[in-house]
Amino acid sequence: MIGPVIAALALSIWLYLIVGRGAFWRNSVRDDGARNAEPGSWPRVTAVVPARNEADVVADSLGSLLAQDYPGSFNIILVDDQSRDGTAAAATAAAANIRGPHRLTIVSGRPLPAGWAGKVWAMKQGADRAEDLREPADYLLFTDADIVCAPDALRRLVARAQADGLVLTSLMAKLRCETLAERALIPAFVFFFQMLYPFNWVNRSDCEMAAAAGGCMLVRRDALRKAGGIDSISGALIDDCALARKLKSIGPIWLGLTERVRSLRAYPHVADIGRMVSRSAYDQLRYSPLLLAATIAALALTYLAPPFFALFGTGLSQALGALAWGAMALAFQPTLRFYRVSPLWGIALPAIAGAYMIFTLHSAYQHLRGRGGLWKGRIQANVSGTR
Repeated sequence: MIGPVIAALALSIWLYLIVGRGAFWRNSVRDDGARNAEPGSWPRVTAVVPARNEADVVADSLGSLLAQDYPGSFNIILVDDQSRDGTAAAATAAAANIRGPHRLTIVSGRPLPAGWAGKVWAMKQGADRAEDLREPADYLLFTDADIVCAPDALRRLVARAQADGLVLTSLMAKLRCETLAERALIPAFVFFFQMLYPFNWVNRSDCEMAAAAGGCMLVRRDALRKAGGIDSISGALIDDCALARKLKSIGPIWLGLTERVRSLRAYPHVADIGRMVSRSAYDQLRYSPLLLAATIAALALTYLAPPFFALFGTGLSQALGALAWGAMALAFQPTLRFYRVSPLWGIALPAIAGAYMIFTLHSAYQHLRGRGGLWKGRIQANVSGTR
């Protein structure tokens, strides 16, 4: 009798996720609709770009920023976070080639102090330099050195922010999806993120849920200062969502999918994606063994139980398992279409979820070894407990 009960519970979870979880699976919150009305005067914007060992992609990233058709004042501050690969030289050469060196300031990053996560420390240094400008910006655009933007991306971001009075406007960059490992695992990463933070709920002023995507965050400078500045998230590994929580207490925020902002970061092998996920997965669980155990149990019930009963069950448990498996495969289809990969990956979602369970367990293991949050040679997990 236990089999049908577990299978029924798994199906109930998927019915809730499809019907009651903010329609996250539809991928309907996007920036490709009608343009917002453009403001009468365009505010000043400064882009802050943390960069650590990004020599292979920084030229393309800066090139896309310098090519923005933004009508207002726009300049760029790149924080070279103690790179060892010539990132600063590559950035300088890129700006010179595009005849935009006067719009680019390169800040040499200082050593990482205790209590700070690496990227957040670089963001802090860039934001501080922006404050020192003769005419400080009205908005800061926090973006990454592996991100490229369409020429109209900033213009549309600012128009949306101005029209809706947003303190944070964020676009989830479209991740690279070319290798077999990327096609297998990257769409699921976006699917899981939206399941955790349904964009419709994030964008509602009457809902406490807050999230952002760190590759593209347009922040109103006065709101950031009112929220406590970058210092208020000093130890956050998941800096984008931590910043979103701070800013949503100040005013409305918006997060959506986009085709206009893309990541150049390559994940050629499963292990590369595993390292990316493991870096912050245990931080998301507040370094709690109990939350880890509950999460693994919930993932097993939601993703592994349906195919188990569909393949090995009998009678009612087999039918319920098959229905739950079919429901998850169908819910995954809009994300697969967005990434232009085969719909058959929907059938494989249980196995994909199993891989993410392993990545999460590995994140906890790395933390126990004292190597949590390892990224580009720097260990930084749980530096201050900031959430």
